Amino acid sequence: MNPFIIWGDFLSGIGGAGGWLIAALLLGIAELAIPGVFLVFVAVAAAIVGLALLALPDLPIAAQIGAFAAWSVVTVLIGRRWYRDYPVEGDAARLNDPAARLVGAVVTVERAIEHGSGRVTLGDGAWPARGPELPTGVSARVVAVDAGVLVVEPLDG
Repeated sequence: MNPFIIWGDFLSGIGGAGGWLIAALLLGIAELAIPGVFLVFVAVAAAIVGLALLALPDLPIAAQIGAFAAWSVVTVLIGRRWYRDYPVEGDAARLNDPAARLVGAVVTVERAIEHGSGRVTLGDGAWPARGPELPTGVSARVVAVDAGVLVVEPLDG
Protein backbone atom coordinates (compact mmCIF):
# COMPACT_ATOMS: atom_id res chain seq x y z
CA MET A 1 0.00 0.00 0.00
CA ASN A 2 1.26 3.49 -0.85
CA PRO A 3 2.21 5.41 2.33
CA PHE A 4 1.28 8.74 0.69
CA ILE A 5 -2.29 7.55 0.15
CA ILE A 6 -2.52 6.42 3.78
CA TRP A 7 -1.13 9.79 4.97
CA GLY A 8 -3.53 11.67 2.68
CA ASP A 9 -6.49 9.67 3.99
CA PHE A 10 -5.39 10.40 7.54
CA LEU A 11 -5.10 14.15 6.92
CA SER A 12 -8.47 14.37 5.20
CA GLY A 13 -10.00 12.43 8.09
CA ILE A 14 -8.71 14.75 10.83
CA GLY A 15 -9.75 17.93 9.07
CA GLY A 16 -8.29 21.38 9.38
CA ALA A 17 -8.62 21.51 13.17
CA GLY A 18 -6.60 18.32 13.53
CA GLY A 19 -3.91 19.68 11.22
CA TRP A 20 -3.52 22.82 13.30
CA LEU A 21 -3.49 20.82 16.53
CA ILE A 22 -0.84 18.49 15.14
CA ALA A 23 1.18 21.55 14.06
CA ALA A 24 0.86 22.89 17.61
CA LEU A 25 2.09 19.57 19.00
CA LEU A 26 5.05 19.46 16.60
CA LEU A 27 5.99 23.07 17.42
CA GLY A 28 5.83 22.23 21.12
CA ILE A 29 8.10 19.23 20.58
CA ALA A 30 10.49 21.40 18.55
CA GLU A 31 10.60 23.88 21.46
CA LEU A 32 11.60 21.05 23.78
CA ALA A 33 14.25 19.79 21.36
CA ILE A 34 15.67 23.24 20.55
CA PRO A 35 14.82 25.50 23.50
CA GLY A 36 14.60 29.14 22.65
CA VAL A 37 11.36 30.18 24.37
CA PHE A 38 9.81 31.23 21.09
CA LEU A 39 8.21 28.25 19.37
CA VAL A 40 6.02 27.60 22.38
CA PHE A 41 4.13 30.82 21.66
CA VAL A 42 3.69 29.92 18.00
CA ALA A 43 2.48 26.49 19.14
CA VAL A 44 -0.14 28.19 21.33
CA ALA A 45 -1.26 30.23 18.31
CA ALA A 46 -1.62 27.06 16.21
CA ALA A 47 -3.60 25.40 19.00
CA ILE A 48 -5.93 28.41 19.23
CA VAL A 49 -6.61 28.22 15.48
CA GLY A 50 -7.17 24.46 15.75
CA LEU A 51 -9.66 24.92 18.58
CA ALA A 52 -11.39 27.72 16.66
CA LEU A 53 -11.80 25.36 13.71
CA LEU A 54 -13.59 22.88 15.94
CA ALA A 55 -16.22 25.59 16.50
CA LEU A 56 -16.07 27.02 12.95
CA PRO A 57 -15.19 24.11 10.63
CA ASP A 58 -15.96 26.07 7.42
CA LEU A 59 -13.43 28.83 8.16
CA PRO A 60 -11.56 29.55 4.88
CA ILE A 61 -7.84 28.80 4.73
CA ALA A 62 -7.03 32.50 4.25
CA ALA A 63 -8.85 33.29 7.50
CA GLN A 64 -7.04 30.42 9.23
CA ILE A 65 -3.64 31.71 8.14
CA GLY A 66 -4.61 35.27 9.09
CA ALA A 67 -5.79 34.11 12.51
CA PHE A 68 -2.60 32.11 12.99
CA ALA A 69 -0.46 35.14 12.09
CA ALA A 70 -2.45 37.41 14.40
CA TRP A 71 -2.42 34.96 17.30
CA SER A 72 1.32 34.35 16.77
CA VAL A 73 1.99 38.07 17.18
CA VAL A 74 -0.30 38.28 20.23
CA THR A 75 1.21 35.25 21.98
CA VAL A 76 4.80 36.34 21.29
CA LEU A 77 4.04 39.82 22.67
CA ILE A 78 2.43 38.28 25.75
CA GLY A 79 5.50 36.05 26.16
CA ARG A 80 7.91 38.98 25.83
CA ARG A 81 5.95 40.92 28.42
CA TRP A 82 5.88 37.90 30.73
CA TYR A 83 9.65 37.38 30.56
CA ARG A 84 10.23 41.10 31.07
CA ASP A 85 8.01 41.18 34.16
CA TYR A 86 9.16 37.79 35.51
CA PRO A 87 12.79 37.32 34.42
CA VAL A 88 14.45 33.93 34.69
CA GLU A 89 16.57 33.83 37.84
CA GLY A 90 19.10 31.41 39.25
CA ASP A 91 21.51 29.22 37.32
CA ALA A 92 19.28 29.11 34.22
CA ALA A 93 19.69 32.87 33.73
CA ARG A 94 23.47 32.42 33.54
CA LEU A 95 23.43 29.27 31.42
CA ASN A 96 25.02 30.91 28.38
CA ASP A 97 27.30 33.25 30.35
CA PRO A 98 30.05 31.13 31.90
CA ALA A 99 31.78 34.15 33.45
CA ALA A 100 28.60 35.15 35.28
CA ARG A 101 28.42 31.68 36.82
CA LEU A 102 31.68 32.45 38.65
CA VAL A 103 30.03 35.21 40.70
CA GLY A 104 29.59 34.02 44.26
CA ALA A 105 32.38 31.42 44.05
CA VAL A 106 34.92 31.25 46.86
CA VAL A 107 38.53 31.56 45.68
CA THR A 108 41.95 31.40 47.32
CA VAL A 109 44.42 34.22 46.83
CA GLU A 110 47.42 32.71 45.01
CA ARG A 111 49.43 35.92 44.60
CA ALA A 112 48.68 38.68 47.09
CA ILE A 113 46.35 41.37 45.85
CA GLU A 114 48.40 44.53 46.11
CA HIS A 115 47.57 47.91 44.62
CA GLY A 116 44.27 46.43 43.45
CA SER A 117 45.56 43.43 41.46
CA GLY A 118 46.73 39.91 42.11
CA ARG A 119 45.92 36.31 41.23
CA VAL A 120 43.43 33.82 42.69
CA THR A 121 42.83 30.09 42.37
CA LEU A 122 39.39 28.81 41.42
CA GLY A 123 39.01 25.07 40.97
CA ASP A 124 42.06 23.88 39.08
CA GLY A 125 42.81 27.21 37.40
CA ALA A 126 44.32 30.54 38.30
CA TRP A 127 42.70 33.84 37.38
CA PRO A 128 43.82 37.44 37.44
CA ALA A 129 41.99 39.29 40.18
CA ARG A 130 41.13 42.80 41.33
CA GLY A 131 40.04 43.88 44.75
CA PRO A 132 41.15 45.21 48.11
CA GLU A 133 44.54 44.31 49.60
CA LEU A 134 44.53 40.60 50.49
CA PRO A 135 47.49 38.40 51.49
CA THR A 136 48.34 35.09 49.85
CA GLY A 137 46.34 32.09 51.08
CA VAL A 138 43.20 33.86 52.28
CA SER A 139 39.76 33.09 50.88
CA ALA A 140 37.70 35.64 49.00
CA ARG A 141 34.38 35.73 47.18
CA VAL A 142 33.96 36.62 43.50
CA VAL A 143 31.55 39.58 43.21
CA ALA A 144 31.94 40.29 39.48
CA VAL A 145 33.85 39.34 36.36
CA ASP A 146 35.24 42.17 34.25
CA ALA A 147 36.88 41.23 30.93
CA GLY A 148 38.23 37.96 32.31
CA VAL A 149 39.41 39.47 35.60
CA LEU A 150 37.70 38.28 38.77
CA VAL A 151 36.64 41.09 41.08
CA VAL A 152 36.87 39.77 44.63
CA GLU A 153 36.10 40.87 48.17
CA PRO A 154 37.20 39.31 51.45
CA LEU A 155 34.91 36.72 53.03
CA ASP A 156 33.03 38.08 56.03
CA GLY A 157 33.86 36.38 59.30
